[in-house]
Amino acid sequence: MKKYFHFEELGTNYKSEFMGGMTTFLAMAYILFVNPAMLSEAGMDEGAVFAATAIAAAVGTLIMGVLAKYPIGLAPGMGLNAFFAYTVVIGYGIPWETALAGVLVSGIIFMVFTLTGLREKIINAIPANLKLAVGAGIGLFIAFIGFQNAQIIVADEATLLALGDITSPGVLLAIFGLVVSVILMTLGFKGGIFYGMIITAILGMIVGLIQPPQGISGIVGGVPSLAPTFGQAFLHLGDIFTVQMLVVILTFLFVDFFDTAGTLVGVARQAGLMKDNKLPRAGKALFADSSATVIGAVVGTSTTTAFVESSSGVGAGARSGFASVVTAGFFLLAIFFSPLLSVVTSEVTAPALIIVGVLMASALKDIEWDRFEIAVPAFLTVATMPLTYSIATGIAIGFIFYPITMVLKGRAKEIHPVIYGLFVVFILYFMFLS
Repeated sequence: MKKYFHFEELGTNYKSEFMGGMTTFLAMAYILFVNPAMLSEAGMDEGAVFAATAIAAAVGTLIMGVLAKYPIGLAPGMGLNAFFAYTVVIGYGIPWETALAGVLVSGIIFMVFTLTGLREKIINAIPANLKLAVGAGIGLFIAFIGFQNAQIIVADEATLLALGDITSPGVLLAIFGLVVSVILMTLGFKGGIFYGMIITAILGMIVGLIQPPQGISGIVGGVPSLAPTFGQAFLHLGDIFTVQMLVVILTFLFVDFFDTAGTLVGVARQAGLMKDNKLPRAGKALFADSSATVIGAVVGTSTTTAFVESSSGVGAGARSGFASVVTAGFFLLAIFFSPLLSVVTSEVTAPALIIVGVLMASALKDIEWDRFEIAVPAFLTVATMPLTYSIATGIAIGFIFYPITMVLKGRAKEIHPVIYGLFVVFILYFMFLS
């Protein structure tokens, strides 16, 4: 085992790998409850999504550890689950079964691109500033959903949006959770988001806003049935042949590309695993990510991707794929704790969404705001995601304005042909919507 995972070469041991793997799990564990809560908004069975989330995370992380040998955890990604639930299903009115078929197809395309080497060319074709804008925009969108779910921000006939009743018990509980999560994250607690959810849920039970679990059966139970979601993606593959679903699949694909590439490089660099500024076994790592997306779609969850929270495990000592094996083991154990879904209410998950939004919005600092031809498409991408309640719309507007401003600035030669192709696709997308 030590030889397979190169313990001696990496200067690590079982204790460091176990502690690192456990730390990564604790930093990611919030997804077990946030993902079912979000996808249930789209009409999916919450218990089935919980089981699917745990299975997709466990299998994907295990493949990453054993095949690619990286200390990186995978799970259904934040942002992509919001796009799935709030834009595709609720916004476009597309059945969640068809949306799952879109996730499945995007995973298969990702896998083909990885195996053929096309993925690198496509990633390089997308301007870095637009990648950053997409990530930041998704962060603002997720945070907005968190504020909305907590009723901190509510609808208003006069101004569209307004501050909610911050004296109501539910809103106060969410604000408490946000404050606690901010404190924990600021102090550098590993898994601060997860611990913040636990503390908020406990307070909710103490003050009577949340029904506490009854006995051991309210904490540990059998594995929820996957029957409501398993295989639905296959049954609805025939429904994806529309312009709208093409844009949906492209969005799943692009965002997964950006998340995975950024996370792999960032975590590998932190762990000292980069060689000559290149990522060894990059193909295997990308294959693990695309495989996890396919598996997740089959069992019933949105796109599975590499989690940047893996950096917390690296900080705790993880250096090899054995840490990922440990993380995967914890996700498998977690599948027996589905009864706790009843205590993880929207007030409990809302602070997690807001904190994740803060972390994702940090990409704003690296955008070239001093170049107007860059600033316009970047700003429109970021601003229109929450304002239109659609990640796809934000991406589409950004990819339409980018070639326009770049051409007018005399920088047409810097635009990859792929961008011109996407310009046409997104123009057709808006024409279709109208």
